[in-house]
Amino acid sequence: MVLKVYTTLRRTKTPFIPRTEKNVQLFVCGPTVYDYSHIGHARTYVAFDVIARYLRYKGYEVFYLQNITDIDDKIIIRAREEGVSWKELADKYTRAYLEDIAALKITSVNKYAPATQYVDAILRQVRALIEKGYAYELDDGIYYDVSQFTEYGKLSGRTVGEAEDTISRIDETIGKRTRADFCLWKRHKPGEPYWESELGRGRPGWHIEDTAITETEFGPTYDIHGGAQDLIFPHHEAEIAQMEAISGKKPMVKYWLHTGFLKVEGRKMSKSRGNFITIHEALNKWDVDTLRLMLVSTHYRSPINYSESAVEQAQGSLRYIRTATKSGKKRGDVKKWIETFVDAMDDDFNTPKVVALLLEMVKHMNKTE
Repeated sequence: MVLKVYTTLRRTKTPFIPRTEKNVQLFVCGPTVYDYSHIGHARTYVAFDVIARYLRYKGYEVFYLQNITDIDDKIIIRAREEGVSWKELADKYTRAYLEDIAALKITSVNKYAPATQYVDAILRQVRALIEKGYAYELDDGIYYDVSQFTEYGKLSGRTVGEAEDTISRIDETIGKRTRADFCLWKRHKPGEPYWESELGRGRPGWHIEDTAITETEFGPTYDIHGGAQDLIFPHHEAEIAQMEAISGKKPMVKYWLHTGFLKVEGRKMSKSRGNFITIHEALNKWDVDTLRLMLVSTHYRSPINYSESAVEQAQGSLRYIRTATKSGKKRGDVKKWIETFVDAMDDDFNTPKVVALLLEMVKHMNKTE
């Protein structure tokens, strides 16, 4: 069976054919490091860990790149609240994130790329957008003019006009040509970090960080871009608008993969509801393999409900599997099981089918005593 993946851009499953034979460039949006990472992050990063590992199992040479947003409005605000420098805060939560990733047994990432290490590349992209007529200046920064990019909205299915109704992360600035325009370079304000440049003292906007990183590491086009569903608009839409405007090459990304939303006990996770669960808290309560099994028991594109009962069910299933595999019981025709596993994973990484297969295999092993 040919590996097929669902790409958000085309809204359909399509055969997976990398741009260059067996080499795969995979980029996934990492965290903004202003707080501890939560189980919603775990859902996305475990999913792409499985995807990267499976691609390597299939014989692909995967370079998995993940950014870390270590300069952002949220970081500056939180640093003020905690009475520390923005750098100290970002470094603290970057370390915490990498510790969480290790604790989750995520081993597939080749490189973590902090945005602050790519400021020169960011500035080059901003200059290119100005020169090509896609950007304009206001008193507080340099903005992308989405009206100049005629395909804006092709990933999300949303147009510029619909942006009036969104509560997405859009810069609220008087004087923008349209509300959907977003900041590329933020002018320096007293008490905020900045970089010196010919564009004036300032710091990067959110969206430009990722395209600067991926162009530096991969070039203007690459194979897979992943992230959570809530990043499709405006973040990933903005990435396309920036990079395709700069390079003139389309598509920027061949396959867009997005993970579904995670709820806790059927409700949106938030600190105000008291159901905000960090990765560290979850792993203090549950075995890492139990948590991973619970997460992959739902297809990566589907919504997932994190609940005590769901994790307990995964715990029971894992105990059942471990007991059988430690007993030395015969698995039967291993080739058959492997073929079924590959068929499931070739169908857009269908991990729920694989979990069902594992349980079926254990049941078969128990019958052959």
